[in-house]
Amino acid sequence: MKTTTVIIGAALLVLGAQRSPADEISPEAQSAAQHVAVTTCAICHGPQGRSIAPKFPMLAGQHRPYLVAQLKAFKGQTRGDPDALGYMWGMAAPLDDEMIEALATYYSVQKPGPGRAVDAAEIARGADIYAKGVAEEGIPPCIACHGPGAAGTDDFPRLAGQHAQYLLKQLRSFQSNLRNVAVMHGVAKELQGKEMSAVAAYLESLGGA
Repeated sequence: MKTTTVIIGAALLVLGAQRSPADEISPEAQSAAQHVAVTTCAICHGPQGRSIAPKFPMLAGQHRPYLVAQLKAFKGQTRGDPDALGYMWGMAAPLDDEMIEALATYYSVQKPGPGRAVDAAEIARGADIYAKGVAEEGIPPCIACHGPGAAGTDDFPRLAGQHAQYLLKQLRSFQSNLRNVAVMHGVAKELQGKEMSAVAAYLESLGGA
């Protein structure tokens, strides 16, 4: 009997450890987050996080832990790109941890929109840089962190279908260290303008799940 109790207790501990913060979000917080997303965030980021204005990022289908980390960085004023200073520091200031988790969960389950393809030759060049990097310039392949199809991970954002204009703005922020992320500064510092544009065009052309 004692052994059985120990086994059950251990199993419960394991199950508890596997629960994510998203599992603890109350229905009230979920409802409140959806209301904020629809009435406030949608002004810039569009319905269900599929923004129309290319200066504002697509949020639909983005990984929840990554969104949580970015919202907390905005709130803590540690993310320093121009839009962070101009918009998101203020927008994130009143958010508590539960609302941040709820908003991130809301956007993570939305369906990403379709990609947008413009210049086939530029997209092909961008796909090559994404997959292989540029060895002679010391530029590593983007796929190493952002994965096949630019689907991303919990730590690295989904880039598939993201607006090219937004991507270029972020790459320049990484390049100048305005957005201070050592890994991305190392990648972006050697990228030429045409290479950035090609990668951004390739990523924008991707879409779907």
